[in-house]
Amino acid sequence: MSRSKKTQAELQSKIPIRFAYMGDKKVEGELQVIEFMSSTLETIDGAMMDFLTNDLDLFVSTNEGFNRVPPLWVTAERAFQIKNNKDLRDDEGTLILPLMTLTRTNVTKDPTFKGTVYANLYPYPDPKGGTITVARRINQKKTAEFQNAAANQRYGPDNNVRSKMYNSSKRDMSTQKVVYETMTIPLPTWVKVQYEISLRTEYQQQMNQLIQPFVTVSGNSRMPKRIHKEGHYYEVFIEGGFQNNANQSNLGMAERNYETNINIEVLGYLIGAGENEERPQIVKRENAVEFKFSREQTMLGDIPTTVKDAFYRE
Repeated sequence: MSRSKKTQAELQSKIPIRFAYMGDKKVEGELQVIEFMSSTLETIDGAMMDFLTNDLDLFVSTNEGFNRVPPLWVTAERAFQIKNNKDLRDDEGTLILPLMTLTRTNVTKDPTFKGTVYANLYPYPDPKGGTITVARRINQKKTAEFQNAAANQRYGPDNNVRSKMYNSSKRDMSTQKVVYETMTIPLPTWVKVQYEISLRTEYQQQMNQLIQPFVTVSGNSRMPKRIHKEGHYYEVFIEGGFQNNANQSNLGMAERNYETNINIEVLGYLIGAGENEERPQIVKRENAVEFKFSREQTMLGDIPTTVKDAFYRE
């Protein structure tokens, strides 16, 4: 979220202006509301699927032309896959090659892996929690109410407050009460997630077409590839070894096929405990601008100290 320069200038001014902090339609129209989704293991899995589907977008030459090879998440039940992905198997239930599958093999919480936030920061000591501030803006309505109340107390509640403010010799209003709305989220937990991609084809030419994009995607360096999902960004490292499990050297009756396994490591983070989190993922707080203490008063004979030249009974 962002604030306009006009609003910031008015906050820094020493002369309070009545209704200066009321909502400006032009300013409110420039504010951007960004939906924040929690980062979970499912989010990282979805980012990997999008990376294979949209970024790499692999094709191979087949008897029916240059066809696309979509990734398949292999943890689903076989009956579910047969029912919902009928194009993956023939009438006898055999997988139709070429095929690319993805599975998550390991999740590691490594204390030596330090992300943007170095230390272990504890949440706020209240039921809401929250640790890291992600957004901050001025509450226009409440700030305007405080400023108007301060102007009325100094110059009176009449309609000619603005002219009195400019003509008054006492223009110092250094105690401006600005109400801020602050958004906080829990501290991310940094993890390393390992995946295994299995490529299976009928011909060596098809396997060459699938392997080469994985080899050249990062060039000659081991620079990470950025993937994203629902506003979260992660880093992907493709290991240099491509394990060949083909059976082309087998002279038996088994069907010939080519298979290559590729190991991938994703550096990501988790926010909160997911569905088991008791506290909210996003916490909104407002700062306190004044503190009031109660004062004991008598019904008769008490001289008011807050209002000058006020009537009181002896």
